[in-house]
Amino acid sequence: MMHIEVIGLEPPCRKCTELLSNAGEAVKIAGVDAEVVKKWTLSDEMRNKYGLLLSPALAIEGVVVAQGKVYKTERIVGLLLG
Repeated sequence: MMHIEVIGLEPPCRKCTELLSNAGEAVKIAGVDAEVVKKWTLSDEMRNKYGLLLSPALAIEGVVVAQGKVYKTERIVGLLLG
């Protein structure tokens, strides 16, 4: 199972919510077995794992692929399918 993290602020801002929605939709379109989770940017776990991030951020399988941007669903599908 693929692991996708949307990393943003709490409470979530409009951009964080949009990226989370786009990531979930991309998983459905791509037909991949993946878990999409929302993580808090300022948590110790995220700072230790990725350092300081611009919000929102998108990580796929532990690799940050976007920071400070809301990728569209189609772009995320492309990343998921390689």
